[in-house]
Amino acid sequence: VGSSAVAQRARGSRWRARALHASCSMSRYDVRSLLDWLYGGVDPGFAGNGGPECAAFLSPRQRLLESLVLLALGLLEIAVALRQIAGGGQWERAAGRQRHESLGKNLLLAAVCLTFGVEVGFKFATRTVIYLLNPCHLATMMQIFLLACPPCKVATVVFRIQMHMLNGALLALLFPVLNTRLLPFEMEVYYIQHIMLYVVPVFLLWKGGVYTPEPLSNFWWALLAVGLMFVYHFSILQILGLVTEVNLNNMLCPAISDPFYGSWYRIWASGHQTIMTLVHGKLIILLCSLATPVYQWTMDLIRLPAKKID
Repeated sequence: VGSSAVAQRARGSRWRARALHASCSMSRYDVRSLLDWLYGGVDPGFAGNGGPECAAFLSPRQRLLESLVLLALGLLEIAVALRQIAGGGQWERAAGRQRHESLGKNLLLAAVCLTFGVEVGFKFATRTVIYLLNPCHLATMMQIFLLACPPCKVATVVFRIQMHMLNGALLALLFPVLNTRLLPFEMEVYYIQHIMLYVVPVFLLWKGGVYTPEPLSNFWWALLAVGLMFVYHFSILQILGLVTEVNLNNMLCPAISDPFYGSWYRIWASGHQTIMTLVHGKLIILLCSLATPVYQWTMDLIRLPAKKID
């Protein structure tokens, strides 16, 4: 009886050992599979895509100094902007004026979700899901939230921040990086998504209510967006890029279409993107505010003959 019990315990131990080994193997397989979905399809053979040469484009000393300086600058900008915004109290008053939901808003939400869904599908098909962390994709997610979320104070905050994140869409349209988009309609979806990044805020500006921008003389929301982008790029994107050797939003090496290609390209980008962020969103707001009276006058002019006929 004793030997039988010992044999049973031995068989049980071997079974548990095999089960544990299978579980560990499955766990390792799942991790490898996940990482493969994330960046397994990133081909370093394409210029500016990533790889060891791209990761070594800047010296470690220069990369560290740039990161420390720009991270400190970004945190300072966030702190100063939040202090000024909290003391102003303007966004609370804007959130009190609301309009009812419209069919146009729901149709636009469906169009943006469809476009972004196709883009996400392309990322899974090409095993480059990690690229969804790029700022233009984050701006699209913010706009989906704005179109789906009921009017509230949070919507006002998100709306004003994303208004000053659209300069990336302009750069993507002016200097497109398309050498890695090889699937059918992948290039077309690229342009559609970046054009939609302009359509959504213009539509929301027209609706008004909680989607009311800050005054043109108020640059604190734009400064907040600059600080957030600095912190996001030089912490999350850069760390992930170094770990995976994927050139997330050109944090490891410059794009092939970068007009400031060289060892100081990140300093140049920080300078011209700060200026663009401070100015670009304001230009959109200004153009929309100028276009609204023209649109209303045109609609009144169209309705006038109809009233005379009646």
